[in-house]
Amino acid sequence: PQKTNERLINILCFHIKNETGSRYSKESLEADKSRKDSEKSGARLSTQGSQELTLPKTDSRGYLGRNQWSRTSRSPSTRAPSADEPRNKNNSLKPPNSSTTSRTSSSSPNHQESPKRLSAQPSPPTSTMPLDSRPSTPPEVQLPAASRHNTKISEHSDAWSLGIGRETQESRDTQSRDSRDSRDTHQREYPRTPPAEWKSYVQRKMLYPSQVDQDCMSNTARKREEEEDEDEAYWASVRTLYEKTPSCSRPRPPKPKHAITIAVSSQALFNMMDSRKIYEEEGLEKYMEYQLCNENVVLTPGPAFRFVKALQHVNARLRELYPDEQDLFDIVLMTNNHAQVGVRLINSVNHYGLLIDRFCLTGGKSPIGYLKAYLTNLYLSADSDKVQEAIQEGIASATMFDGAKDTAYCDTQLRVAFDGDACLFFDESDHITKDHGVDKFFQHETLFENKPLAQGPLKGFLEDLGRLQKKFYAKDERLRCPIRTYLVTARSAASSGAHVLKTLRRWGLEIDEALFLAGAPKGPILVKIRPHIFFDDHMFQIEGAQKSGTITAHVPYGINQKVNN
Repeated sequence: PQKTNERLINILCFHIKNETGSRYSKESLEADKSRKDSEKSGARLSTQGSQELTLPKTDSRGYLGRNQWSRTSRSPSTRAPSADEPRNKNNSLKPPNSSTTSRTSSSSPNHQESPKRLSAQPSPPTSTMPLDSRPSTPPEVQLPAASRHNTKISEHSDAWSLGIGRETQESRDTQSRDSRDSRDTHQREYPRTPPAEWKSYVQRKMLYPSQVDQDCMSNTARKREEEEDEDEAYWASVRTLYEKTPSCSRPRPPKPKHAITIAVSSQALFNMMDSRKIYEEEGLEKYMEYQLCNENVVLTPGPAFRFVKALQHVNARLRELYPDEQDLFDIVLMTNNHAQVGVRLINSVNHYGLLIDRFCLTGGKSPIGYLKAYLTNLYLSADSDKVQEAIQEGIASATMFDGAKDTAYCDTQLRVAFDGDACLFFDESDHITKDHGVDKFFQHETLFENKPLAQGPLKGFLEDLGRLQKKFYAKDERLRCPIRTYLVTARSAASSGAHVLKTLRRWGLEIDEALFLAGAPKGPILVKIRPHIFFDDHMFQIEGAQKSGTITAHVPYGINQKVNN
C-alpha cells in the first residue's frame, strides 16, 4: 500500500506540472452532472485499511474548490489507479466530484462490500500558475500515527487548491455570461392587462384610503386644507343664516325684458358738484386722484335719490302681493365715470341700502349708446346735452334739478307729476298758439275734442305706472296704492280740458289727479303735492318749481327744448 500511494502522488504531481489548465471534456461533464449526489461532502481517497484521505470537492462544472481536503470520510473510498495504467490524457486520473466519490452506504451494495479502483477519467482542471511561484512551505496536514498516507500530498495541496480556485472563479464568470446571453436571446413576455378607466388622484384616494398619503402631505398643504375646510364651513353657516333670515335677504333683480328700467346718472343720484368742479378746473387725472383718495367717503344724495327710494318701495309692496313678480322697477347706474371711481359709487349705494345691481361705467365715453342695450324706459341725468342726445334716440329722458329748499317727502307712496303738452302729449298746441294765437288754439281744441292727441315722450312711462297700479287694484288696494299720478297743466279746463281727459281715456290710462291752472304758476300747487319728480318742458316752470323746493325734471322736447341759462 505504501508504494501504491507514492505512485499516486507522483501521478498527481506530474499532471499538475505538465497539464495545467486542462478541463473536462464535454462528454465527461455531461456524465458528471448526471451522477451528482445529494451529499455535499468532498470526494475521498481510501486505502485498503481504515485510514482515508479526502479529495477536493468539485462544483457543478467539475472544478475543484479551495480547501476541500479532509482527513476522514464515512463513505467508502475508491482505490488509486495502479502503476500499470497508461498515463495518457484520456486515461489520466481526475479527482472525482462529489456525485462520483461521495457515495453513501445506501447508494449501492457493491460499495459496501469492498473498495473499488478509480475508473479512468479525464484529468482534473488545474491552475495555470507554475509550481515555482506557489508557496514553498505549504501547511502540513497532521495525520495520525496509524495513517498510511504520504505527506507529499499535503505539501502540494495549497498550490493545487489555489490554481483550482482561480479556475473556479473563471468558470463562474463564464457561466454567468452564458446565462445572461441566453436570457437576452429569449425575449421576455409579460402578461398584458386590459386598460382600466382613468381616475383622478382624488378618486383613487377615496377608493384606497391610506395613511401614507396623509404622512407624505406636507404641513403647509395640510394647514391649507384645514383653512379651506374652516372657510367652507363658515360660509355654509353664513349662507344658511342668510337664507333663513327674511329681513336680510336681498331680493333678486327682475329680468330686464319684464322690468321697467330706469337709468340714472351718478350726478343725478348723488351730489358730485365738488368733484365736477375739480374735473373742469384741474383735469381728468386730478379728478380721478381725488375720487380714489375719497372712495371711502360716502356721497350725499342728489336730485334723483328720493325718486329711486320711492321706486324701491313700490317694488317691495309688489313682492308682498306677488312674490314671483317680474314686472318691477329696475334701476341702472349709468355714468361716464372711470371704472376706478366705481368703488366710491358702490360704497355709497350700499351705504344707503339702494338695490342697484347693474352699473355702466364708460370711462369718459358717452353712455347714451348703451341705453337701448339696457332696454331703458326712462333716462335721468344732470347733463342736458346727454339728455338731448337720448331724446333724439327716441328714449324718454329728462334733466334733473334739485329743489332750493329742503322738503319732506312721503316715503310710502311714489308721487309723479306730469305736464301735459310736450311731455305726455305732442307739442301741437304750442305750435298753434305761437303761430296763430290763443283764440285759434281754443277753436282747434273744440273742433278736435274727440280726436286723441298724439303721444309725447313720457306717455310710455305713464302707461307703465298705470299697469302697476292695476296690480294693486286687483288686490283691493286702491286706497293704499303706493303709486299716485298727477296732471299739472297750464291749460284751461273749460276750453281744452275735455280733449285731454278723453285722450287719456282712449289710451286706457287713469290719472289720479288732474290740475288745470289756466296759466297760473305751478309752484304753489307742487308744494302741496310734494312729488318725488315733476316733468315739464318749459324751463321757466322748472325754475318756479325749484324755488318752491320741488324736485324737477326738464324734458327738452318740442319747440321749447332749449334751456335758458
